[in-house]
Amino acid sequence: MAPLLEVDELTCGYGPVSVLREVSFTVERGECVAVLGANGAGKTTLLRALSGLLRPTAGRIVYDGADLRGVPVEKVVRRGLAHVPEGRGVVAELTVDENLRLGGLWRPDRKDARTALAEVYELFDPLARRKGSVGHQLSGGERQMLALGRALVARPTLLLLDEPSLGLAPRVTAQILGLLTRLRERTGLTVLLVEQNVRSVLSVADRGVVLSVGRVALSAPAARLRDDDDLRHAYLGF
Repeated sequence: MAPLLEVDELTCGYGPVSVLREVSFTVERGECVAVLGANGAGKTTLLRALSGLLRPTAGRIVYDGADLRGVPVEKVVRRGLAHVPEGRGVVAELTVDENLRLGGLWRPDRKDARTALAEVYELFDPLARRKGSVGHQLSGGERQMLALGRALVARPTLLLLDEPSLGLAPRVTAQILGLLTRLRERTGLTVLLVEQNVRSVLSVADRGVVLSVGRVALSAPAARLRDDDDLRHAYLGF
């Protein structure tokens, strides 16, 4: 079976500056792949290119057999790809329930959208207890759950998740990653995860792709990256 996502010789950046250079890797269906690397390596740029927010200058992005180059963001979402950007972006003036319903606005099947909403509340119990609270009243962990839950209401096949632990306490980070693991087990969701907390993410990922100065420096099973001292020191700095 073909990979769900195939990135082939992808080059992109901002204006004349190329941030990613000839990046190639694949993501299999049901897999969790961690994108690792130092600040400035191109991790966030990669997710922006995959979700259509940034247009590549060269290379291919093949998702579920279709080339995504030039496909508008809203059509990328309709094809089953959801992007949770860095920063826990929620609409601060809307309630938890209203934020979550935004994730299903484009879906024609209203009954299934309601079912998806109920499933998110079952998965994220803190959100269920705060349905009527507005975004600015939530803690950092609750806002991260809300951003993730809003993406899940759209029932994505591939979830792009950028720095979910940023600014969170270790206990909350462990909770978020644990929820992600349970979600994959329940639904078979495929995840591409950018994360600076390397130790934590390698405990939940199947494989790691290490970026260095905009290029793929290494792709290896997460267990190997976690357990091989030489690889950790050379590529991950710990």
